[in-house]
Amino acid sequence: MTALSLMSSSENAKSYRTLTARRIVVLCGLLALLVLSVAVDVSLGPARYPLPDVLRTLFMPSSADLQMRVVIWDIRMPMALLAVTVGASLSLAGAQMQTILANPLASPFTLGLSAAASFGAAIAMVLGVALFPAAIALMVPINAFAMAMAASLLIFGLSTLRGVTVETIILLGIALVFSFNAALALLQYFASEQALSAVVFWTMGSLTKATWGKVAVTAIILAVCAPLFARRAWALTAVRLGETRAAAMGVPVKRLRLETLFLVSLLAAVPVSFVGTIGFIGIVGPHVARLLLGEDQRFFLPGAMLSGAAILSATSVLSKAILPGAVLPIGIITALVGVPFFAALILTKGRKSW
Repeated sequence: MTALSLMSSSENAKSYRTLTARRIVVLCGLLALLVLSVAVDVSLGPARYPLPDVLRTLFMPSSADLQMRVVIWDIRMPMALLAVTVGASLSLAGAQMQTILANPLASPFTLGLSAAASFGAAIAMVLGVALFPAAIALMVPINAFAMAMAASLLIFGLSTLRGVTVETIILLGIALVFSFNAALALLQYFASEQALSAVVFWTMGSLTKATWGKVAVTAIILAVCAPLFARRAWALTAVRLGETRAAAMGVPVKRLRLETLFLVSLLAAVPVSFVGTIGFIGIVGPHVARLLLGEDQRFFLPGAMLSGAAILSATSVLSKAILPGAVLPIGIITALVGVPFFAALILTKGRKSW
């Protein structure tokens, strides 16, 4: 009996090591795809550069042509890296929303944060109102951030009330989407032609106004939030087994949900305030990671970030490649690609994950 137990334990350990190795290989593959996508993204634009020249400019800038160096380092690299940080942030936010709310459709987009940001930006563009007058030069992204955080804090505050369930939080998010969209439509109705075009373009989502400062801010927020989630990896994995079972294991489910909602709000509000409305990254990215890596947060968390970053980076490539010489709004591409891809996930393996 003891020998059988030892044999079974040895087989389980071997199976676990094999599974862990496979997950590490998958993460390395996602990282390689991301690096390749970023390199291609930097090479594309109104002037297309050969990939070897781009790599030489990135790693040996002193030997590159001055014009090429300026184009790549001052214009294209901020856009490419902002796609990475924004994609990783939105995907991580969606992943943890889906975890704590046990809902495959939970994301910053579906819970109203993106709609709130769009309304905040429209207030600045249409009415010229800065919610923080001291920073009037940055009133569009600051207004967007303030409204997204306000929507987040509303959801966060109501989730602390006694008797509020996960289903209630989801329904509240859906109500916020419709409310902010209606308010945005009202502003657009009274907007001037110039303001209306600015609002429409912002709500399409775009990386064209990327700067190194925006890259740094989104990267810092991601660098702060990701380790905090990593520290809660075991508890977040346990929550996926159900609230009752997680509580029986000693996980403070309610406190964990509140802490996660706050961090997710920060993760989602900052990128959206910089790039506008970008949907489906927060839904599709986590689902891809879940299908490839499972629910173990030690692998699922970095997998979700890499998946979201790779998807948005590849979308940035598509936005430049579809019409040579032009850059399409990236939010349009994510919607066109995300809808059928997400539908395929639901119809194939998506339902098995829940």
